[in-house]
Amino acid sequence: MIELEGVPELVDPVMVAAFEGWNDAGDAASTAVAHLDREWKGEVFAALDAEDYYDFQVNRPTVWLDGGVRKITWPTTRLSVVRVGGEKPRDLVLVRGIEPSMRWRSFCNELLGFAHELGVELVVILGALLGDTPHTRPVPVSGVTSDPDLARTMDLEETKYEGPTGIVGILQEACTHAGVPAVSLWAAVPHYVSQPPNPKATLALLNRLEDLIDMRIPLGELPEDARAWQLGVDQLAAEDSEVAEYVQTLEEARDTAELPEASGEAIAREFERYLRRRDGGGPGSPPGGHATESGDPATYLKDGPGGRARPPRPLRPEAEATDGAAEDDTSDSSDSSESDASGASGAKGTSGSSEASGAESSGSESSGSSGSGSGSGSGSGSSDSGSSDSSED
Repeated sequence: MIELEGVPELVDPVMVAAFEGWNDAGDAASTAVAHLDREWKGEVFAALDAEDYYDFQVNRPTVWLDGGVRKITWPTTRLSVVRVGGEKPRDLVLVRGIEPSMRWRSFCNELLGFAHELGVELVVILGALLGDTPHTRPVPVSGVTSDPDLARTMDLEETKYEGPTGIVGILQEACTHAGVPAVSLWAAVPHYVSQPPNPKATLALLNRLEDLIDMRIPLGELPEDARAWQLGVDQLAAEDSEVAEYVQTLEEARDTAELPEASGEAIAREFERYLRRRDGGGPGSPPGGHATESGDPATYLKDGPGGRARPPRPLRPEAEATDGAAEDDTSDSSDSSESDASGASGAKGTSGSSEASGAESSGSESSGSSGSGSGSGSGSGSSDSGSSDSSED
């Protein structure tokens, strides 16, 4: 039995989780949870025992000095609570850490124990994958669940994916078997510019989360960072004719596939969202900011302010890694069914695959590589991942 001391009774709590590594292309998901924790000043109330779940040769601890005293920070997963007031208050339980190296079933059971004790009503797990999506278009975000009833009531896709999975997929299934409603949100990150950070993908995840749980999320400087990121990638792509041509090909494919929807229902939905947030309907948000990628309805992040550091140079298409992604030539992760999108590895050079749903099917996973940094807010130091389902045992 998990006994929690010092944690107040929560109001309609939702657990939001993200894990660095295999499920976190561009660090988009872990950065989203770190943003929530920072903006709402989350208070850490628990941390899982690192000895139980992590291989320290894969995720190494870090040593640091505190007033001349050497201390060690161990890689782990931490839980914090944020209290969100307003007319319709709703509290969040944030789970932020690194994909575990071993004992995944015990790991999920421990998180579910906290969820039970805190009265969590919904678990939302954030992830990011690499895909054939152009950086100049809105980031596709897929919402999937294993619960048919939840899929109908929340307008989600019911996943039917079969294949390798990460801790996001395992935790979602553990929630389903425990009778806890669970949803996974996946953002597609352009594989030709996969190095973290990717503020545009982080912003897209927060947009979708905001709609899902009906809360206004303070965005801080994230919209400006997203515009600066896109402007930097635009400039780098313009300097390389092969990359520019490849991006144009992706744009044409995306626009052709989405033309019927973009001309009608999608634009209306985005405009309604803009009006709703402009009028200030929602708890816990300061006036002004609303979680749309560009700040205006149905527009793309085509232009933005300069003066920001450019992101890493996009890789040439022919130089992209193709680890285990042979089927990738017939798929597009932004609007197709099951896909394997491979791309350049991130800052740590880690590789793996990520789970998502497509527009035609109820769920798919895309393989790729995601860089895992240590600055996602977990305080865990190095966060290289690559562990697979075999580490459950």
